[in-house]
Amino acid sequence: MIFQEFAPAKLNLSLSVVGKRADGYHLLESLVAFADIGDRVTVEAAAEFSLTIDGPFAASLNADVDNLVSRAAHLFAEHLGRRADVALRLTKNLPVASGIGGGSADAAATLRVLSKLWAAPIPADLPAKLGADVPVCVAGVPAWMSGIGEIVEPAGALPDWGVLLANPGVALATPAVFKTRTGAFSVGGKFMPSLDAIAAAGNDLEAPAIALVPAIATVLAALRGLPGIRVVRMSGSGATCFALFDRPENAAQAAKALKAQAPSAWWIAAGRVA
Repeated sequence: MIFQEFAPAKLNLSLSVVGKRADGYHLLESLVAFADIGDRVTVEAAAEFSLTIDGPFAASLNADVDNLVSRAAHLFAEHLGRRADVALRLTKNLPVASGIGGGSADAAATLRVLSKLWAAPIPADLPAKLGADVPVCVAGVPAWMSGIGEIVEPAGALPDWGVLLANPGVALATPAVFKTRTGAFSVGGKFMPSLDAIAAAGNDLEAPAIALVPAIATVLAALRGLPGIRVVRMSGSGATCFALFDRPENAAQAAKALKAQAPSAWWIAAGRVA
C-alpha cells in the first residue's frame, strides 16, 4: 500500500528574535501559517531503504543519509526498534534553503506518512531532534512557535487569505543570517491574527538577510508594487518573501503581473493560506 503526505510551505507571518541561550541558540517568537503550495512525500514498504527525489528542485538535493527525509525515516525506525525498510519518494517543488521550511516540512511529512504506514504515533521528542522548524511543521496548523522552535501553541484557524511567494533564486543559509544580525533583542508578544496586525508586526531577520542577499529587497519592493496587497514580508531567514491578500484570486492575479516583470531566475507561486 502506498501512502502520501503533503509538505506545505511554512510562512513566518511574524518573527521576533527575543533572546539567546547560553549554548548559542536564538530564542524566537513567531506566528506561523502554511500555504497550499509545497512538496510531496510518498512511501511504501520495501525490502530495503531507498529515497528518490524528483520535481523542479530535485537537483538541489542529494538522496543521502544527511537528507532530512532520510534522517527522519531512520530516527523514527530506530525509535520503534525496526529497520527503515521503505521506499520513499520526495517531489521537490519548493526551492532549497529559502526560509519557507522546505526541508523541515519534508521531514515532518515523512514522519506523518511513516506514522500511517507503520501504524505508530510520532514520538513527541523526535521532531525537535530533526530541526527547529520541524515541530511546527508536524502540527501543520497556524501556531505560535517559541523557544528555539520546540514550543508550539495553536493560533486558531485563519481566514481564507491569498498568498503570493517569490524567491530571487538565491539560497540563503540560516546560520549566516543569525550571525549577521545585530542590535537588541525584541520584546515579542502574541496578537490576534489579522491582516492589519500582521502588517504591523515584522521579521527581525529581514535586515540581516538583505545585507547578505540584496536581491531580497528587490523582491519585497516588487511585491509592494502589486495591486491588492495587504502584507509584504520575508519569511523565516529568507530569501523567500510573501504577500498576503484578502482573497486567493487576488493573489493569483498578482502572480501573473509579477511573472510578467520579474527576472527569469525568480521562483513565483500563488495559492492560499492553509
